[in-house]
Amino acid sequence: MSPAESTTFRSLRHKNVRKYLGGMAISQIGAWVQFTTVAVVVDRLTESTTAIGVLTALQFGPLLVIGAWAGSLSDRVDRHRVVLITQSLMAVQAVLLALAHVAGTLTLGFVYAATLMLGIVSALDNPSRRGFLTELVAPEEISNAMSLNTAAMTGSRIFGPAIAALLISPFGVGWMFVINAVTSVAIIFSIITIDRSLVTEPPRVAKGGQPIREAVRFIARTPLFGSVFIIYTVVSTFGYNHNVALPRIADAAWGNRMWFGWVMTATSLGSLIGSLLTAGRPTVTLRWMTANAFVLGVAGVGLAFSSTGPVALIVAIPLGLGGAGFIASMNSWSQDMCPSEMRGRVLAFSAVAFLGSYPIGGPITGVIGDSIGLTWSLLYGAVIVLGCVMWLRFGLISRSTMREPAETSTLSV
Repeated sequence: MSPAESTTFRSLRHKNVRKYLGGMAISQIGAWVQFTTVAVVVDRLTESTTAIGVLTALQFGPLLVIGAWAGSLSDRVDRHRVVLITQSLMAVQAVLLALAHVAGTLTLGFVYAATLMLGIVSALDNPSRRGFLTELVAPEEISNAMSLNTAAMTGSRIFGPAIAALLISPFGVGWMFVINAVTSVAIIFSIITIDRSLVTEPPRVAKGGQPIREAVRFIARTPLFGSVFIIYTVVSTFGYNHNVALPRIADAAWGNRMWFGWVMTATSLGSLIGSLLTAGRPTVTLRWMTANAFVLGVAGVGLAFSSTGPVALIVAIPLGLGGAGFIASMNSWSQDMCPSEMRGRVLAFSAVAFLGSYPIGGPITGVIGDSIGLTWSLLYGAVIVLGCVMWLRFGLISRSTMREPAETSTLSV
């Protein structure tokens, strides 16, 4: 293995990490098959970007409401057990969708209800799933493991939307839900067979106190950390809502809804590249985070003005690269900054900032698409992202480099 490969994949030397990330990647392929299918189903039923925005709000809204509490719970309980329960419930949700399709009851209301169920379970799963990964590696490997986790999650999107695009027409949507249920077995099996003797459990936070407030104080007491967190929230709210507009654009502008699946696949290919590039860096800095946000914003402008599906495919690769690189950078940078007993809560806050902001940005994007135009539904978010890039580069980074080295060295500027 070359030195670069050794750096990029160093946390995979642990058997438990290979098993956990492998199972998660397979499971996520099915999850993205279902995600793509559900968006297509809602578009068929309504032909409305607003309806897809509501779908997004239902899936990610629970994280906004209970995400911080779920992070506090993650720091108090056995994460292994929590992840096993939540992943099993996700498989049940896929089975319910498949049965509803067979019974002819797959209405918009049922899809919304099932999506809300998934959103609640995912909100509980997110901080424990990511926090459990940090228990499988040495402290110095956490940044690399988090980046590889992002690579596994985003890499699975290469196959999931493509499978949906290929199979929905000949086999129907019901089988897409079955695929998700079957692939869920991979992560459930990997969790059950994890070697617990090799797991390093962090000290559990005692009951009582104010764990959520403690996490807020931790974020706020470092001005640079708090400012970056605000930027991360703004970019997450407005820069990642392509899924809301693309099903309608694919049908109305590019001539076929299945372009949605193919563009998602191209985006995911870029995401895998961006995640691996971040994983290969010895240190993740704010400059690297800013560069990825810049690529995300520029590519977002390009996607907004893509007149055909093939053009969108080309633009989607740097869109995914910058998007995943930005997420992986924030995950790695923030985990390096916080003590082990608070990682679950910080992970929860970052998840709330990213996924929990979808209920805000998704409906806004949908309304803009239906009222102003589909191009604007993509363009406005890209412009906001580029504004945040300016704030990062010429505001925070420039000011932080003027401080004393002792003050900024640990913050990886």
